[in-house]
Amino acid sequence: MHFTRENINDLEKIKKINLINSCSGYKSANLIGSISKDGITNVAVFSSITHLGSTPPTLGFILRPTTVPRDTYKNIKESGVFTINHIHEEIIKEAHHTSAKYKEEISEFDITGLVPEYHNKCIAPFVKGSPVQMEMKFIEEYHIKSNNVIHIIAEIKNLYVKDEIIQDDGFLNLSKAKVAAINGLDAYAIAKNNTRFEYQRPKNINSMK
Repeated sequence: MHFTRENINDLEKIKKINLINSCSGYKSANLIGSISKDGITNVAVFSSITHLGSTPPTLGFILRPTTVPRDTYKNIKESGVFTINHIHEEIIKEAHHTSAKYKEEISEFDITGLVPEYHNKCIAPFVKGSPVQMEMKFIEEYHIKSNNVIHIIAEIKNLYVKDEIIQDDGFLNLSKAKVAAINGLDAYAIAKNNTRFEYQRPKNINSMK
């Protein structure tokens, strides 16, 4: 099936959203934890978190336009800190429900049954049981004019990992922890295993002739 730009524009709204959100492939499934200046915790599912660099260790994610209330954005800008927590098989249903729109004074932790926990004086809540938890420090943001979204850049300040998933070379075997990935907006998948390869170097082209 072939979709031109014009075809995409003409699609019914939900079909267009599902098509474009799923065509890019599997995405990371994470919960971002934050806290307001009034002490109200917030947790929300995000599928746009990406690695930006290792030195310093930085990640980025996309926030939709702030033309409507965005508690996560407001909390991050007020406190300068937030957490990233991997979604795993046992909490998929609860994690996905955090995408529902609740009033600012209502904590998604209370609604979903997800449990907040705290490490080393970090004021933002982590999600208890998540096999990978990160304390993040807000660094900067960029307004992307083409579709009016915000790219948030943050640095990893503390990283908490379950012992059984970290390998001797530092690799995190997320399949062991049954970490989820997101296909589109609402489909979750669990990796069963990993296939790893050695560092790749150019082949000797002359020997291939």
